[in-house]
Amino acid sequence: AFLVLLVISGGAGKIRDSLVFYARVAQLYTQTPESRLAMPVQDVSRRQVADTWHATRGTDRIHEGQDIFAPKGTPVLSATPGLVYNIGENNLGGQTVSVIGRGGRVYYYAHLDAYSPTLKEGDYVTTKTILGYVGTTGNAKGTPPHLHFGVYATGGAINPLPLLTDRAAQSATTKSRTKQKLISRKV
Repeated sequence: AFLVLLVISGGAGKIRDSLVFYARVAQLYTQTPESRLAMPVQDVSRRQVADTWHATRGTDRIHEGQDIFAPKGTPVLSATPGLVYNIGENNLGGQTVSVIGRGGRVYYYAHLDAYSPTLKEGDYVTTKTILGYVGTTGNAKGTPPHLHFGVYATGGAINPLPLLTDRAAQSATTKSRTKQKLISRKV
């Protein structure tokens, strides 16, 4: 009876999807992490990024990432292939997307103005996938628009700046924000 209930309610599909997702994550953990990451903000070069790693933030914390400034609405692309494991909102990051890549590294994209309309948790992404758009959500309200980009390994946060590389000329597949319906998942 329990099995029939799972099938009727769609629970079996959700369980299957979760098992497939975690099997893919386990496979990523067995792979060597990338030594180079594609710049996550469209039309920004590495030399334009000021090093904000470990800058003081108030009296009780340091900055564990890089702030990449760009006009509000600039596309944010995945810096690496991987799986989207979280799309959500928190006090510091505002609207965020987290991607798990090779070696189990987590790539954290924060202060997004909006998410890509087709992005879902569990999606496989590439360096051509738009995750969202530069904004000022979370604790970035009142600051110039930027992406907070963090990289987390099993030992803690690592500075992404030395890993960042410039993207090749943007392809026609990366659409500007104005041509897509935007999604804000604010509750």
